[in-house]
Amino acid sequence: MGALRLGRTSTVSLLAFLPFALLAGLVLGGWPPLRRLDVTVTEHLHGYAVAHPLWVRVMSVWTDAFAPMPLRAAALVLVVWLARRGARRLAVWVATTMLVGGLLGPLLKLLVGRARPALPDPVAEAPGLAFPSGHALNAMLAAGVLVVVFLPRAPTPDRAGQPVVRAGAVVHTVIWLGALLIALVTGFSRIALGVHWTSDVLAGWLLGLTVVTAAATALGVWPRPAAPRRPPAR
Repeated sequence: MGALRLGRTSTVSLLAFLPFALLAGLVLGGWPPLRRLDVTVTEHLHGYAVAHPLWVRVMSVWTDAFAPMPLRAAALVLVVWLARRGARRLAVWVATTMLVGGLLGPLLKLLVGRARPALPDPVAEAPGLAFPSGHALNAMLAAGVLVVVFLPRAPTPDRAGQPVVRAGAVVHTVIWLGALLIALVTGFSRIALGVHWTSDVLAGWLLGLTVVTAAATALGVWPRPAAPRRPPAR
């Protein structure tokens, strides 16, 4: 079963990396359909943002709360907590995932050299280059860490209908929903604020998923469901 899990992990890593590489190639080559998509989405969302200041405020608060530095600080706390509990391999995986992703993002920005959107009356500003989105990348890394670290600690749902099992199903749902919200809303906020193109965010998500699964494969870490707790026999 362990080999099967690692095989699936490496497959997911490859399936995430290939579209990332394709997307990077299309951006570097200036593929017109992708360029039109990026411009159309950005202009539409920018028009909405200019007309709705409260929307801008909500997106700004979210993007600041889940920026790379707060996520890295949270990851550092998690690494210390895992190490103190004796889960050293998992702690190393979290540190490796966040570190590798944090280094790859700026390096690829320099290699691709893509400028951010230049909009009239911008509602937000961000320094540096655009591709891939660092917020989207780090949010996907954090989402992966959330799933890999905490999903195995939740009771495993089954069909028994026992209270602990129902609670386990709720916890599983909360973990997955939290991971999706962190990744998707953070990435979307960068487009909504006009500081990234759509393809920048897609690339950040794909690269983040690649790093999460590649590191999990390399270190032999992947969610292993906790055994369901059965009621005592009467």
